[in-house]
Amino acid sequence: MKEYIIPVSYDSLEERIEAMDRDGFVYFPQLIQKDEVEQLRSHMEALEGIEESFDQDSTQELNTDRHGSNSPFLNKHINNCFNRDPFFLKYLDYPEIIDVWEAIHGSDCHVIAMTSWITGPGRPDQELHADWQPYALPEEYMQDPRVKMPNYISTFHIYLDDLYEELGPTKVIPGSHKAGRKPKDGEDNWNGKTAKSVMVKSGDATIHRAEIWHRGSANKSNQNRYLLQTACAQRMITQKFPPYLSRFRFNEDILAQATPRQLKMLGNHERGNFD
Repeated sequence: MKEYIIPVSYDSLEERIEAMDRDGFVYFPQLIQKDEVEQLRSHMEALEGIEESFDQDSTQELNTDRHGSNSPFLNKHINNCFNRDPFFLKYLDYPEIIDVWEAIHGSDCHVIAMTSWITGPGRPDQELHADWQPYALPEEYMQDPRVKMPNYISTFHIYLDDLYEELGPTKVIPGSHKAGRKPKDGEDNWNGKTAKSVMVKSGDATIHRAEIWHRGSANKSNQNRYLLQTACAQRMITQKFPPYLSRFRFNEDILAQATPRQLKMLGNHERGNFD
């Protein structure tokens, strides 16, 4: 029998913050409705890859030693969506999401990345990983209720499919952000807990901490999987908008359509330390 996580939703901001601290993620059922899901999928499909922005927009070959055959799969991974199409601006400060972000990262938080991700049949399992582990501490310290580690980075996922095991749901180990370290190579559990599939519906969303142990799973279905991924962080964390060395340029026509709050999320801060 397969093991799943049927996520629990919370109505109050306080409960959502508690879930982020306790579980490492929080769930928002039906954050966007069917018509917006369809619009978002369409806008994601229309994006075209730019090589210098580290986009991936091609059919790739799997590693034959690991997977046994050359099975091509679609991996359309497009960065800086907010700079390609004004439709994506709303996801910089989406209602309910922005409240959690400002509570955990501070009112001067900003978005550090926004990625459209379409993965086709044949996409392999990822290794268990943490997106970022900013500190290494003994686990007994991390488990001490008096210890509250800062939340530096979190990632907002909007799921645009009804997920089932063959479509490749995200697998997580709840609470593993308190491990105080990243998973070791080949490690598949934390304190005897293995990663479980998070079963969500199209239009659902989650926010998870960068430290939580998780992995993408293989797409064994006959359909593409759609995900919009937006990362937010404390102001002191750099924004990852490639290409680097000042070669990235904001689209002025899109900036002109952004609200003041959205401009702040893109980095239009007031003067602060080190400025």
